[in-house]
Formats: sequence, C-alpha cells, structure tokens
Amino acid sequence: MKRYILVLALLSLFLVGSASAYGIYLNCSPNSIPVGQTLKCAVDSDYPPGTSFDLVFYQSQYTSTELDRQTMTIQSNQATQYKLFDTTGLKGGQYKVEIQFNGVVPDVRSDSIMSELVTLTDRSGELTITSPTTQNLADALVIAGSLQKGGNAGIQVQVDGQSAGRVFGPQYIRTTTMIQSGDGAFSQTISVTQPDDYDVKFADANGAIATITFHVVAPTTATTVPTLTVVKTVSTTPKVTFTPIPTPTKSPLPAGIVIGALLIAMLIAGKINKDRT
Repeated sequence: MKRYILVLALLSLFLVGSASAYGIYLNCSPNSIPVGQTLKCAVDSDYPPGTSFDLVFYQSQYTSTELDRQTMTIQSNQATQYKLFDTTGLKGGQYKVEIQFNGVVPDVRSDSIMSELVTLTDRSGELTITSPTTQNLADALVIAGSLQKGGNAGIQVQVDGQSAGRVFGPQYIRTTTMIQSGDGAFSQTISVTQPDDYDVKFADANGAIATITFHVVAPTTATTVPTLTVVKTVSTTPKVTFTPIPTPTKSPLPAGIVIGALLIAMLIAGKINKDRT
C-alpha cells in the first residue's frame, strides 16, 4: 500500500511540474523559398498574456549573422501570431529563425519548437534583362527580357518607385515562347511621370525570381553656350593735319626805287674811283 502511495506522489509531482511548463511552437512554412519572396512565420503558445520574446532571422552559414529581429507579445486570446521577413537582396543558402527570450528563459515543454531552418534558393540566373537599366524619362519605362524555360506561361511584374511608390502591378504580362530555347520573351512599357529608381520584382507560379532596379533619369537638354562678341578696341593716335603757314608774298619793288638805287650806287662807285686817281 505504501508503495502505491509513493508512486502516486511521484506521479503527482511530475504532473505538477509538467503543468507549470508552457509550450511555444514556431512554424515557418514553406521552409524553402526563392530569394525575394517574403518568409512567413507563425507562433502558437499557451504562455500567459503579456509574455514577450523576440523572433530573430539569421543567416546560418559558417557563422550566424543576424538579419532581422521582431518582438512578439502573447495576447489575451493566445491566438496564432505571424511575422514576415523580407528576403530581397539576400543570397541563396541556409537561414534560421529562432525564438529568443530576454533574460531568464521560462520553463518550456519538451515538445516546444523554438527554431526553424529555412533554405533560400537563388533564381536570378533564370532571368535575362535586355532593356537598358538606365533610361531617359521621355522614353521610360521599358521592361524587356526573357525567363528561362518560361514559354508562354507569363511572368508577374511589380514596379515600385523608391520615391514615387507603386506604379504597376503586381500583374502578369505575356511571354512568348522562343522556339530554340523554350524561354519566355516579354516586353512591357510602364508609364512613369518622374525620374526615380524603380524596383521591378519578377515572379511566376514557382515564386519570386529576382528584383531589378531601373534608373530613370530626367531628359537631357542641350545646353546652348551663348556666343560672346568681343569688340576689339584699337587704340589709335589721332591724325593731326598741319596747315602750312602761308609764306608772305613779296611784292616787287617799284621801278623808280630800283632805278634810284642804281644811280646812287653808280655815284658812289664813281666817287670811289675819283678818289683813287
């Protein structure tokens, strides 16, 4: 009898211990997605309302690199909660999502799931862009290229300006089968009204493919350089015209005066000769 009482006592202690532990369950599904697709994780728990913890997204390669951290708090109804992680721009490979408590970790039941491994696949190599990624606003935005083995299944396009916001999609556009390769060729012109960097997201039935940024620039206007007319100033010395001073005209002497002078000269000469003799 005492033996049964001891067993019941131990079982009671075990049940009390189990009842004091809580369960928390992380589920990221699907756990293999293409790069660029949003990772969606759900958390269920019977922890008391107000219990908080962090959901941390890591790159798990040779070392763990934290990429994002979001706080979750259990609500009064203890309903399933969801968190989203953006994978745009990440590399293909192994990643991990983990529940982390701040400070002392509460008792957790053994069946709890507190971490999940996630695989990102890089599909960017399946996409070929043939239109220039830098375009003039007057001609933009032309999106053209091909999807490997895409055939005529179509491709989904979404265009978001980093300043302008959503300008197109998400919407499927037509692809045309390329006979030799089976690739799906596409071309779409999106009307944009301002220069901006436009992130174009491509996807298909298998998920995200890649995000390509197109740079739309303002139209180039020809700059007219004004022609400067340089007036060359020539310093000149004013030409001075000298007016010759007229030479006074000597009027001929009166004939009487000339004859008188000759007579006087003859008289003087005669007197000189007389004095000599």
